[in-house]
Amino acid sequence: MARKSFNRKDRARIFNASLGVCHLCQGKIGVAEAWEIEHVIPYALTHDDSDDNLRPAHVKCHRIKTDADVTAIAKVYRIAAKHDGSWPKSRSKMPSRPFSKSRTA
Repeated sequence: MARKSFNRKDRARIFNASLGVCHLCQGKIGVAEAWEIEHVIPYALTHDDSDDNLRPAHVKCHRIKTDADVTAIAKVYRIAAKHDGSWPKSRSKMPSRPFSKSRTA
């Protein structure tokens, strides 16, 4: 399923709900300044496009947050794959603790 594209009306509603403030840096978004709609909780994790999960953000701020989210999203996918058994098991054996040689006579 393709991601939703937001029309001009949706973008205006989200922008006005936050009073034109960047969700990430709390800076005012200028009149001719580029901004994007940002998901508070990443879309890849929730597939939530509701207004509660959407905020405006400067392009630069959004890019920084997205770069940080990529590693968290990859970890969630790895954990889910291990949970459902589709992650390959390790081929190496776990080393055991060396036991002391006791003298039993």
